[in-house]
Amino acid sequence: MMLFHTFFDFLSFRNAAMQLKKGFKRAKNHFPKHRDRFNPKNLNHFILMKNHLMFIALIIICCVSCAKQTEQIGILETVLASENPNIKTVMDDLERYQVQIRYTQIDWRNDSVLFTAYDFQVNDSLYFYPASTVKFPAAVAALEQLNQTDTLDRDTRFYIEGDSVETTFSNEISKIFAVSDNAANNRLVEFLGQDAINERLRNRGVAPVRIAHRLGYRSDDVTTLPLIVYLNDSTTATTVPTINSVIRPLDLKGTEKGKGYYEDDALVSEPFDFKLKNYFPLSAQQELLKRIVFPKAFPKNERFDLSDDQRDFLLTAMHSLPKTVGYDAETYYDSYCKFFMFGDTKDPIPDTIKIYNKVGFAYGTLTDNAYIVDDKNKVEFLISATLLVNRNGIFNDDQYEYEKIGIPFLAELGRALYDLEAKRRK
Repeated sequence: MMLFHTFFDFLSFRNAAMQLKKGFKRAKNHFPKHRDRFNPKNLNHFILMKNHLMFIALIIICCVSCAKQTEQIGILETVLASENPNIKTVMDDLERYQVQIRYTQIDWRNDSVLFTAYDFQVNDSLYFYPASTVKFPAAVAALEQLNQTDTLDRDTRFYIEGDSVETTFSNEISKIFAVSDNAANNRLVEFLGQDAINERLRNRGVAPVRIAHRLGYRSDDVTTLPLIVYLNDSTTATTVPTINSVIRPLDLKGTEKGKGYYEDDALVSEPFDFKLKNYFPLSAQQELLKRIVFPKAFPKNERFDLSDDQRDFLLTAMHSLPKTVGYDAETYYDSYCKFFMFGDTKDPIPDTIKIYNKVGFAYGTLTDNAYIVDDKNKVEFLISATLLVNRNGIFNDDQYEYEKIGIPFLAELGRALYDLEAKRRK
């Protein structure tokens, strides 16, 4: 756009200069005693010089624009051109693995943060199953709702009608990020309703998105279950169920995948249909992450209504490791829900590195949406990526290449970008 604007400015200057030349001629005729002062030769020389300067400037801008565009394309593609087998295996068969990546550099100018995004095959119109990444917006929407409800807070005890588990909102949000607990997410969905989650996201500029169903089991019920909430030790209240919108088919590319799927232990030899599933593309995922980590980078109407205490709690939950919130470290190792950089190892994550993220893995699709920061080495960046690892094209058979291909790819990608950031001049 800058190139076109400069070109049109150049044409405008030429037109103005020609009009000025005509004005000189008219002035010369009106003031014959001062003809020498209106010598058009001087003006012709001026116009010619300016024309040459503008032409040179146009060429320089063109070269700079092309170089900048090449740089933006090249940074991520250079990383993906690695001969490392963890990356090369996937990059050699992009059609199979359906990779999408958004890497965002972070720079600071005084107190202002600047984002520079680099995309690889990111396409909101090309569907991938978001799996547990939808738990992140559920947690954010729940905290916002609590902040706007005088009688409730994140430590309020509650249980779902018909459920024997008594818990708090804090506990459920911690479980969502520490071990990606499905039941924890579903309790927040019962509290809010799918429509309310979608509306809160869109009101803050996080779109496109469509949260349509609970996780871990199939249910077409669009009515939420009531919560029994403890107002104090002896008094309870029951929330009113909400009726959500009927789930309508998504009009996107790639909603039919593979060549078959299992249903009730029987193989159905036709593509698996995702049209009625949740939809949360990478662009929206990273926009939500940026609004939580860097709220001041957005206008007030695009910031979520969270208190400082709520936001601090949420950020702590996002980077906390399972062992820090009470889970067995052998079963739930540090990288259990941290795919970038460390997903392919069970070794402890260094204390200097914090990863604020939410992963998803289901139906052969692996996704991670992360803000990675190392204060000691002055590294920070955003990375969101997804890929499909379902070599046989059959869904619901639990034969996915998560450990062999998907997680090693995401881990290597994270390490490569970390190394790039560690060397980058800021």
